[in-house]
Amino acid sequence: MTTMTGVGRTISNPQAATLELPGRVVALGGGTGLPTVLRGLRTRLSTDRSDSLTAIVTVSDDGGSSGRLRKTLGLPPPGDIRNCLVALSEDEHLLGALFQHRYGSSSELGGHSVGNLILAALTEQTGCFVKAIELSSRVLRTAGRILPVTRQNITLEAELEDGARVVGESAINNCGRKIRRLSMNPGDAEPTPGVIDSILAADLVVLGPGSLHTSVLPNILVGGVGAALHETNGLVILVANLVSERGEAAGLDLIDHIATIEEHAGYPVVDAVLVNDSLPRPEVLERYQVEGATPLVWPTGVRHRAQVVQRALLAGGMKLRHDAEMTASGLIETWRLHCATATRPGQP
Repeated sequence: MTTMTGVGRTISNPQAATLELPGRVVALGGGTGLPTVLRGLRTRLSTDRSDSLTAIVTVSDDGGSSGRLRKTLGLPPPGDIRNCLVALSEDEHLLGALFQHRYGSSSELGGHSVGNLILAALTEQTGCFVKAIELSSRVLRTAGRILPVTRQNITLEAELEDGARVVGESAINNCGRKIRRLSMNPGDAEPTPGVIDSILAADLVVLGPGSLHTSVLPNILVGGVGAALHETNGLVILVANLVSERGEAAGLDLIDHIATIEEHAGYPVVDAVLVNDSLPRPEVLERYQVEGATPLVWPTGVRHRAQVVQRALLAGGMKLRHDAEMTASGLIETWRLHCATATRPGQP
């Protein structure tokens, strides 16, 4: 059963309430969370138009195969892009599986995936990473389009609570200490053409799920993205993580997540939050609790400017993961509920 709470304001585009599905959807993120959202939306939306579904992907990864290609060839890290290509592929189980094939560690190509190498080769041939993504999309017959949030070589930097600084996504992931502020070098990195326009034209914008500091915030730090999220007429929904993070985001609840996102964006941007309300199996939950992770739930009785929708989002298995279909259904339902009431939180 879905529950919805929150304090609303007048929506900028009330005629959207007559639509069954959002015409233009933009999803921002990285890691494993963004492909899950895309996989679910691909099956629910009409993707005949090229602008019906747009993925905006972080490019701050500096570890693994992506990090090696970034250092040796100077191209943006292709790993998160590759995962999104496969998630939107018409044939995820054949060509998609080929793109995801990873060479064994005993070979010179050990650790590299085929898709990463194809993107690197196409970038070398065309001289353009965005063009390489477009060509790969044709091969995989992907729905929608995929844009790196910026074409520039960016590095994440974190200021910790004790004033120390940590440089690089991998180091931030492994620092094990709370972050006061995240920044990007260069600080004036420009968005890829199409990023801002797609956000401003969207009916629905999705943030997350994924690591707060290395999947969600890196997109928001790119120049103009925070302002576009604030100015868009589309409904901006945060898909809440299932459990708390360790290390740099330890101890943060969902209200803290929204506050951190909006602090880095420079504006109120989150209109609604989609929260899982199904319980993991005891044996699965115990595994995560041993590691110090606890389920992220909305505090009982707490009202917030953002509207809160709670529903079952949990996939089966021994790992806590969002179910792609349930998450897509939750996003569309939240959009419909919001349009039906013709309200938008946080707007006079």
